Amino acid sequence: MSERSEDDVLERIDRIRRRPARVADERITLAHGSGGRATHSLIDAVFLDAFRNPLLEPLEDQAIFTAGGARLAFTTDTFVVSPLFFPGGDIGDLAVNGTVNDLAVSGARPLYLSAGFVLEEGFPVADLRRVVASMAAAARRAGVQVVTGDTKVVQRGKADSCFINTAGVGLLERPVRLSAAAAQPGDRVIVSGPIGDHGITVMLARGELGISAELSSDTAPLTELVGLLLDAAPATRFIRDATRGGVATICNELALASEVAVVLDEGAIPVRPEVRGASEILGIDPLYVACEGRFVAVVPAEQADAAARALRSHPQGEAAAVIGRVEGDPAAMVLVDTEFGGQRIVDMLVGDQLPRIC
Repeated sequence: MSERSEDDVLERIDRIRRRPARVADERITLAHGSGGRATHSLIDAVFLDAFRNPLLEPLEDQAIFTAGGARLAFTTDTFVVSPLFFPGGDIGDLAVNGTVNDLAVSGARPLYLSAGFVLEEGFPVADLRRVVASMAAAARRAGVQVVTGDTKVVQRGKADSCFINTAGVGLLERPVRLSAAAAQPGDRVIVSGPIGDHGITVMLARGELGISAELSSDTAPLTELVGLLLDAAPATRFIRDATRGGVATICNELALASEVAVVLDEGAIPVRPEVRGASEILGIDPLYVACEGRFVAVVPAEQADAAARALRSHPQGEAAAVIGRVEGDPAAMVLVDTEFGGQRIVDMLVGDQLPRIC
């Protein structure tokens, strides 16, 4: 089977991104922030239409460019989680890890971050110190520095306590070019660990659902894990951390960008019993639930076993698994082979399936 060339990938990106897009709603709704179909329509029809350029058009979680002879990755993200503090983490380490991971999944070594705060009048200084201390600890763990920032204070009731925006720069030291448009039939889909931990943890931490479980967020930096993957599978096509919209959204973005089918094996997808149980009670699919320390990768079939073994050698990747395959048809669709022998479609999230967690 011939390898998909870089020109083929660029042509595919151009063809996908120039399809007509529109926003059906006259006003912004919560669904536009869910990471699903409404989010993608908003990005394509408003932001991409206005800012279109070759660095933006791939719509990856970071831009890759060359400056002074070095290949750099640049990303930004905003964090609005409620509650601010939850088992296993808080908005502070979430902000650092989220930005570090958007750099790491491009193959870059994260270096520097910015931190912008929007604080609501009345927010306790003690809570701000706690958030900032958490950010500092997460930055040390990830090997990055927060080197610039900004603070704004808004009137009481104009924000939800504390919002954080972070941007990050990383250095690409490997000759990798990862893209959602690079997958091809025969490839394998890998997830680096159990899915849904973060989303379910945050929902239960609110205390509104009457459900309790021994769960913690999976928020963590992925740089070391990505390095192990790329060492074991140097022909890796694509990596993305499974945040908003979860694994299902990533697989749909992959299927659309590469014009392939992604077929997942339901029995192979690692989900903790506590997450599965809470999801069943809430009537949601763990495939759509956000993670903050997991990634989805696509690798050639002949490198998949080595990649999974390498990930399992790391404490963060002990439950890494090959969860699916890439096929030629039906193009731009995600299917799941169920444990009962049937098959179901996993579409891009429509509306806002979950209580908001970010």
